Amino acid sequence: MSTVKKAVVRQGFKTGEYVVYPSHGVGQITAIEEQEVAGFKLELFVVSFSKDKMTLRVPTAKAASVGLRKLADAESVGKALTTLTGRARIKRTMWSRRAQEYEAKINSGDLVAIAEVVRDLYRSEAQPEQSYSERQLYEAALDRMTREIAVVDDVTETEALKKIEGQLAKSPRRAGKAEAADADADLENDNEDLQEEAA
Repeated sequence: MSTVKKAVVRQGFKTGEYVVYPSHGVGQITAIEEQEVAGFKLELFVVSFSKDKMTLRVPTAKAASVGLRKLADAESVGKALTTLTGRARIKRTMWSRRAQEYEAKINSGDLVAIAEVVRDLYRSEAQPEQSYSERQLYEAALDRMTREIAVVDDVTETEALKKIEGQLAKSPRRAGKAEAADADADLENDNEDLQEEAA
């Protein structure tokens, strides 16, 4: 049996506020509840993710340790958007290892790290298609970024997506000899990494 708490601010978060939960993205604190679990009173943030039709209950005392954070500020959004215009950094390691790294960045909840995934996995129409798993990761990162920017800038997700796509269009797309040279450089870096790991 739970009762709704009268107080609206806990650990610097308040009811009605949008927050970011690392593994789920943007949600809204709809309530702060108190529940009794095994004889102990536990205070919980009720975080609703309307797009996913999901609700999480996060103990207020654990908010920081689970990575619950406030929305990015304008400076962080600017940094994330600038990240998109950079050159894609794709390691020539096995896809399974890169996929794990991308997934970790997406689930870190860090907007700039998520932007790096969007940048690295983005394909312009002139480039070869992505594999199914690349596309899944790209779309997950893009969705996270779009949702947060939409809430921060108080615009629709469509407008936020247009802003992101506009930045991606400015990024240098590699082709031909330059790409081959980059691949060689990446391969050398990977060989060095492997030698360091072995040492």
